[in-house]
Amino acid sequence: MTERYPVMVDLAGRPCLVVGGGEVATRKVLGLLAADARITVRSPELSAPLAELAAAGRIRWDEQPYAGLGVADDGRSWSLVLCATDDVAVNRRVAADADAVGAWANDASDPSGGAASIPASRHAGPVTLAVSTDGVHPGAARWLCDQAALAVTPEALAALELIDEIRLEDVAAGGLGRRPDWRMAVESGTLELIREGQLAEAKERLQACLSSSSD
Repeated sequence: MTERYPVMVDLAGRPCLVVGGGEVATRKVLGLLAADARITVRSPELSAPLAELAAAGRIRWDEQPYAGLGVADDGRSWSLVLCATDDVAVNRRVAADADAVGAWANDASDPSGGAASIPASRHAGPVTLAVSTDGVHPGAARWLCDQAALAVTPEALAALELIDEIRLEDVAAGGLGRRPDWRMAVESGTLELIREGQLAEAKERLQACLSSSSD
């Protein structure tokens, strides 16, 4: 398989189509809601959670069976199409239709995920961790992601918050929003200071580690 290019996309306010209304579709919709996407679910039937979301106006429900992509209710093309029915043939048709118009599609019935695979992910503050096994074993991807998440300590998250403070202060002072060199910051004992509750001292240490690098 060709190596895939990992990318983070901003779906806030963008039209996304989920074809299917069962358990898999529900998981996909919840992920899109967290990303603030504008969601349409196309399916004759909905799971109880999806029905509640539709009734609350958080998603748009198109009750028609799949007969083609069409466009969003505001006339825009779909930014992302999720094929999440329990019929492999339907999912493949949806994915093919999306590919034909240049839309990214994720096929839940394809081990690889199709053109746009969705990795296992965990979020903590400004940190997002994502792990993919290219369809070899989704359960392993989730386990590996959990293991990676253990390395993101509260001290590291607090350090990132302090770095953001420093960056914003630098911008307010007419600077370029430089960030401290991360490796230097860690090796200088900043995380230990945070662990001991010495946040002011940790911030001073970070400021001393300012670098022109944005790593």
